[in-house]
Parts: sequence; C-alpha cells; structure tokens
Amino acid sequence: MTIELTMLIYSVALLFVLIVVQALAGVLAQGLPAMAGSRDHLHEPGLMQARTKRVVDNHREGLLLFAPLVLIAAVTGITTEWTVLGAQLFFYSRVVHAVLYLTGVPWIRPLAWATGVAGCIFIFVALIS
Repeated sequence: MTIELTMLIYSVALLFVLIVVQALAGVLAQGLPAMAGSRDHLHEPGLMQARTKRVVDNHREGLLLFAPLVLIAAVTGITTEWTVLGAQLFFYSRVVHAVLYLTGVPWIRPLAWATGVAGCIFIFVALIS
C-alpha cells in the first residue's frame, strides 16, 4: 500500500476518533438520556460540545478534498515525492489542527489548517502535471 493510501486510512481513523470525542462531549453536556433519545429538544450546546462539532465538520470538509485526490493517484498509479509529501502534510496537520481546535488555541490553528490545504494542493498539482 502506498504512503498516500496509508495517510488516507489514518485520516479516516482520525475522523472516527473525533466523532467519538464529539459523542462523549454531547453526553457530558446534554446527558445520556437526551443524547440517546430523539434529540428534538436539546439544550444549547456547551463550549466543548460545540467545539467538537465544528472540528468534526472541519475534518469532514478536509477529507472531501483529500480522499478523492489520493484515490485518483492510487487508481492512476501516480506516486511522487509531492504526492507523498502532500499526504503526510495533510494527515499530520489535521492531527495538529484537531488538538489546537479542541484546546482552543487561536492563531496557530489556521496555520495547521492551511498546511493541510497545501498538502491537497501538492497532490492536485502532481496529478495534473
């Protein structure tokens, strides 16, 4: 398996972890009965519950860019130092981004996000070259 596909698997695993964290934050904020029910009348989300929802949504959006690029590279057999670097930049920056987001660190978090986008751009450019 290529490094790019490995980074995709790791990125999906990160999404799974973030979803579990989001679920736990929901249970802590709303209570298990409310979260296990229909969720029609939940209280306003607390700080961490709202933050975990945003980080999950943000990571899903990133995966919508990253996954197709990696899969296209795999299907076409394109793997270069740029696709490898792009995939590694994406995954590791998304881990840093998630930690910074969940801990509420300002200013640095957008740099981690931009690094992940740059990784996608590296793969995209390698594919169209």
